[in-house]
Amino acid sequence: MTESRERRIERLKEATGESTKAGALDVAANYYLQMGAVDAGHRVGAVEELLSTAAERGSLTAPEIAAILDTPQLPVSASTNYSVGDN
Repeated sequence: MTESRERRIERLKEATGESTKAGALDVAANYYLQMGAVDAGHRVGAVEELLSTAAERGSLTAPEIAAILDTPQLPVSASTNYSVGDN
């Protein structure tokens, strides 16, 4: 294993909260499949959903994007607050 690959695996363990290489790779593989899954030769993962939804609607809010990208492996949430005048 190269030094850069070992560093990458250590970073992956830290990012996933897993203590083993196998556990970290499992979490990463599951995340990748949810983001970029292919079914019968067509992309069906969350990235495809995000892009097609954005193309259909023209734009998405941060909470809408977060809802599409949210996974058990990497929870994503967003909120938007507005204020007008002095508070």
